Amino acid sequence: MIFSQEQEMLAKTVRDFAEKELAPGAATRDEKESFDRELFVKLGELGLLGITVPEQYGGSGLNATAATIVMEELGAVCASTALSYLAHSMLAVHNLSVNGSEDQKKKYLPKLCSGEWIGGMGMTEPGAGSDLLGMKTKAEKKGNVYLLNGTKTFITNGSVGDFFLCYARIGSEKKAIGTFLVEKSFKGFSVGKKLHKLGMRASPTSELVFENCEVPKENLVGREGESVGHMMRNLNIERVTIAGISNGIARAALDFSNKYSTQRRQFERPIGHFQMVQKMIADNFSHYMASRALTFHCAKLVDDQKGSNLMAAACKVFAAEMATKVALNAIQILGGYGYTKEYPVERFMRDAKLMEIGAGTSEVMRLIIARDLLKEIDSSYDW
Repeated sequence: MIFSQEQEMLAKTVRDFAEKELAPGAATRDEKESFDRELFVKLGELGLLGITVPEQYGGSGLNATAATIVMEELGAVCASTALSYLAHSMLAVHNLSVNGSEDQKKKYLPKLCSGEWIGGMGMTEPGAGSDLLGMKTKAEKKGNVYLLNGTKTFITNGSVGDFFLCYARIGSEKKAIGTFLVEKSFKGFSVGKKLHKLGMRASPTSELVFENCEVPKENLVGREGESVGHMMRNLNIERVTIAGISNGIARAALDFSNKYSTQRRQFERPIGHFQMVQKMIADNFSHYMASRALTFHCAKLVDDQKGSNLMAAACKVFAAEMATKVALNAIQILGGYGYTKEYPVERFMRDAKLMEIGAGTSEVMRLIIARDLLKEIDSSYDW
């Protein structure tokens, strides 16, 4: 990928920030499952929290390519921070920026772009993950408010968020879903149990509980029943940008294991001289570069308004599985040391695995890819 001068400057700025601010405490935050809100505010000071938001609302007015650059740079140092950043900047802020009304954007975006408020999105439920249209959370209009009832789970930033863009069923039709802007102070809203995870441990994940939660009617985004379109449009940019995190994790694992292979000696020479180690190093580099090329190609398609479910799914599944494989190879190169917490590659592997699950599992991504490709074949032949 050939970046512009501005994009190169963005990458350097975020890389310098990550190495100075995120790197020193990354292992400790992972161990203690701690979230550093001050670091999030600093991301706002850099203009990153509203990276795709127009400047008039406090954003930076950039695009999917820029957001993907940021995801990779953050992901290479602290994937947990990158994940919380994704949930805030893409799932909540970008979604509101694209689909919200003028009043909604003026009310909420400045606080979210500055870091005064942290955002998240409420979509997944205990019984509705890949089957999003199977959600049970309901919204019923009562006078000037909607009453929301239900539970969301696996919500990134759930326990630290001030604002959530949440989906709920309105009526009995399968696609009758509404998008609601929920503040943590709303009556009937509460945070459920915190979930303890294998990886991404410094990115808080919890349940959101709605018990006759009163949401002003003005906080309905668009019209009732329009939310399937909101979800699908935002899923594409989410899947492309989350691939940036996978690439960042892979780059970190690649760099660390390469350096280690030149320093660790066995049989009186560096282990990087052995062909089996060289194979893993070569595979790691080749797969990372291929993933990065696909990711930024897809980001450019989004920027040119040519993005598709097919390309977003292909990008996401390839990058996610690549990162897990590269991290596992890194552990193998380090041998016994790679399996200990003395070195960061075991954290890279734990963090990478989530990328195969969140924002659509690898299995669902393959279904989307196959469905779209076979649809194209069906339309090109007179069976």
